[in-house]
Amino acid sequence: MQSSSFIIITGLSGSGKGTFLRALEDRGFFCVDNLPLGLLGKFYELALKSEGQTAKAAMVIDVREGQTLSEFPAVYDELKKNQALQMSLWFLEASDAVLVRRFSETRRPHPLDPHRPVLEAIALERDLLAPIRALADHVLDTSQFTIHELRQHAVSVFEERSEQHLLVSLVSFGFKYGVPIDSDLVFDVRFLPNPNFVPHLKAHTGADPSVMEYMNSHDATHKFLDHVDNFIDFLLPQYEKEGKSYVTISIGCTGGRHRSVFIANSIGKHLEEQKYRIKVSHRDSEKKG
Repeated sequence: MQSSSFIIITGLSGSGKGTFLRALEDRGFFCVDNLPLGLLGKFYELALKSEGQTAKAAMVIDVREGQTLSEFPAVYDELKKNQALQMSLWFLEASDAVLVRRFSETRRPHPLDPHRPVLEAIALERDLLAPIRALADHVLDTSQFTIHELRQHAVSVFEERSEQHLLVSLVSFGFKYGVPIDSDLVFDVRFLPNPNFVPHLKAHTGADPSVMEYMNSHDATHKFLDHVDNFIDFLLPQYEKEGKSYVTISIGCTGGRHRSVFIANSIGKHLEEQKYRIKVSHRDSEKKG
């Protein structure tokens, strides 16, 4: 029998908690926003009674709770003792600049103190939530997500899992544009031969047959893939044993157009053969700068 899933979402105001919660609702979770802390245990009991032993429930608890928010760590520790409960705490945050921009765009005051400047309220909120952030199973920086991207990310994380394998997200990127913020593992493939310096390959991406042929013609490519495939084959089952539901593997080259794309696709094919659920995306492959 599957354990019940109990997801608590918290974090900074403006970080996208409501969007995240609505995505879970679309995945069949029974959801409540701004649940009073004193009703947390009762909420789970009601969800279990309504949905049965495989209930899926999610809620947002944040600074709107007020002074009793300081009691959250003790309440959370008590719930974690329930062995039949898959408890997970998600903490969403974003950079100060992004949060200020989001409040400006929505023209809403900060819920912690509408009379303070937004930047001061954000700083105070970070301090108040620091003990809860330290308890989080997952910390998600949403700075670079649009609303639609955050929703898609949440859906991909919580889509129904197969019995044996987690979801592996493979992301190719260019170091010149920054490392993806949600990376669990990062591989730097800038040491591999660069198709960008081969005139007839420069305009193509690492998914093009001509670039693939070029990459496959070098021993370093095959040796690297052998090493990384063996490493991932060892590592992913260890993540599964710890209850991890997804992992993001980022592969970077200089511009994110050739080598990283080829390597991400190659690792993806290997993991498909191992029956993992995979998602491959190429963040910077169409950038020309």
